Amino acid sequence: MSTIPEPTRRRVLQALGAGSVLLAGCSSAGPVDQTEQRTTSTPQSPSANGTQSTDVERVAADPTDIPDPIDRSTSKTIDVEMTTREQVAEIEPGVTYEYMTFDGQIPGPMVRVRRGDTVELTVTNDERNTMPHNIDLHAVRGPGGGAEDTMVAPGETDTIRFQATYPGAFIYHCAVPNMDYHISSGMFGMILVEPEDGLPEVDHEFYFGQQELYTTGETGEEGHHDFDMDAMTTEEPTYVLINGEKYAITPDRYGVPSMAVGDTARVFFVAGGPNQTSSFHPIGSVWDEVWQQGAIASQPNRFVQTTPVQPGSCAIATLHAEVPGPIKLVDHALSRVARKGAMAVISREGEANTDVFDPDPA
Repeated sequence: MSTIPEPTRRRVLQALGAGSVLLAGCSSAGPVDQTEQRTTSTPQSPSANGTQSTDVERVAADPTDIPDPIDRSTSKTIDVEMTTREQVAEIEPGVTYEYMTFDGQIPGPMVRVRRGDTVELTVTNDERNTMPHNIDLHAVRGPGGGAEDTMVAPGETDTIRFQATYPGAFIYHCAVPNMDYHISSGMFGMILVEPEDGLPEVDHEFYFGQQELYTTGETGEEGHHDFDMDAMTTEEPTYVLINGEKYAITPDRYGVPSMAVGDTARVFFVAGGPNQTSSFHPIGSVWDEVWQQGAIASQPNRFVQTTPVQPGSCAIATLHAEVPGPIKLVDHALSRVARKGAMAVISREGEANTDVFDPDPA
């Protein structure tokens, strides 16, 4: 079994070498303080049962914590700042892992701009990190999607400027050597480029991201899990996660977002991968519209039960609430739900509508 060893100064310097830069450029709930940082720069020691003490309470992004829709008719310059962080947190209670994140959350913060906007993006690698990081944005027309020019060692900062020239929902991710390891560990998010005329109005917007996590332990095995490179090579994940933790956005963990009967919602979904396609399905509903690949300049598909979202891609989907009860967002490769954690929930609240669904007609 091949694991990732504790990084060293030599690994950092090697990853910043010319060959590595070329590889990077060709790289095929109620809110909780998700930017909380480590309180010490020394490695955390395992507890008596093997669980490593955590740096943060959670890495799961709040699905409602996203920028407001854009309401303007002219282009502007948008300043975006992101900090990469390596943080120990729980995958599920009693199971710890050292995640890699943008701004301490998974998926990373949604960046929301308008077509024609100029984005000034600053990436900082937290000085307590041990590895180099960068960012490749699929919304960027430039070498490596910006990866070559945002490669930063711990303690460094770099800035690029780009114009958002085409609309859609696009993934961004770390693209250093061993990029699959970094993405699997949480380094991905979405940049949304709205068309000039904006998006249709809805009552709610929610933001979710899925990734596979490959670890040295079995699913649910208590203690600290390291990354398992061999398991990733054979594409046999220990966990498949929505928003970075097992069943994170459910009533039993951090709580769920809600909508009222009669409301409409838009769901933004990014598949970090690094390897597996998500079969994204809302149990108890249907997608009224789906823009596959996040291609909002195209016509949507209508009344879709399950939409494939390839690794390194996005989807935008809408739904509305006609009856109360939960909508369970799952990967319909259902062993990933039942055994590996791939589920989130949206609550529908309000009066029953027995014309649409009657649970007890007798």
